[in-house]
Amino acid sequence: MDLKKLEEKYAVPSRELLEDVKQIEGDIMLLGIAGKMGVSMGKLLVDALRAVGKDNKVYGVSRFSDPKAKAQVEESGVIAIACDLLNDAELFNLPEVPNVIYLAGHKFGTVGNEDFTWAMNTYLPGRVSEKFKNSKIVAFSSGNILPFVKLNQGGVDESGTPEPIGEYAQSCLGRERIFQYFSKKNQTPVLIYRLNYAVDFRYGVIMEIGKSVLQGNPIDLRTENVNVIWQGDANEIAIRSLLHCESPAKILNVTGPETLSTKWVAEEFAKLLGKPATYAYEAEGTALLNNASECHRIFGYPKVTIREIIELTAQWLQEGGEEFGKPTHFQERGGQF
Repeated sequence: MDLKKLEEKYAVPSRELLEDVKQIEGDIMLLGIAGKMGVSMGKLLVDALRAVGKDNKVYGVSRFSDPKAKAQVEESGVIAIACDLLNDAELFNLPEVPNVIYLAGHKFGTVGNEDFTWAMNTYLPGRVSEKFKNSKIVAFSSGNILPFVKLNQGGVDESGTPEPIGEYAQSCLGRERIFQYFSKKNQTPVLIYRLNYAVDFRYGVIMEIGKSVLQGNPIDLRTENVNVIWQGDANEIAIRSLLHCESPAKILNVTGPETLSTKWVAEEFAKLLGKPATYAYEAEGTALLNNASECHRIFGYPKVTIREIIELTAQWLQEGGEEFGKPTHFQERGGQF
């Protein structure tokens, strides 16, 4: 299989996305575009706008410490702006735009760097909220703020009480609270986009399980169940969420409809890859599980199914496709990232 064609096939804007971008008024800015989802989200947004004949500008903001990421952003038609968001002068010099998707944050390397984690995840949202108080803001958050629950309880919906474990998750809850505060204070329409976990051929829970099977490494079963959503679907939902921002802020859980068994995913890869799956540890009976039924009510079910994701990822791994090299640590249960 041609890996480039495979990527292109799954990056085409859906009919639903095209209909919604027709309604987005004004320019759009993606803050923290150089992360795992931002580059592909920017390209998808530009492609969708062009497909419906709109000329909204799309800005992508990042420090761009990796020149390759900046080149990818610019190639897609996004206007790249190098900016240290923690530098007030640089932040407040950014163009005013009516629509902001906030992707900035810090997760891995939190241990030993807790102050920077809180600055990025909790302090910065307040500065961004003041800078863009007249904009609509879709603010990325994490399912890590939710409590571990038993499988028979189902996932936690938006009304559930957060129980963040560890400083990363605590700072993410801080991010939500700060956006909620400024949404009320300034009447800024905000949607808090609470995601777990986006997956792609190149990264994520599914790829990590498949890679373990391929390489003969044991799979950690302490976290026996997981939710995932295809990155392309997650990107579309983020863009379309600009039409659903509210004041006070609306919280939206975003993931796929299934509560997946880690072991079942591994066994599916074992069939496709022709290698046995091996395991380590015993299931602890709880997991971070996210009920995204409200998301599915608004946007419909994700287009790419879990079986497609597994099959495509198996092909990608077998043919030596590139990886992002950014593990999820979805097995982590003590909040140490």
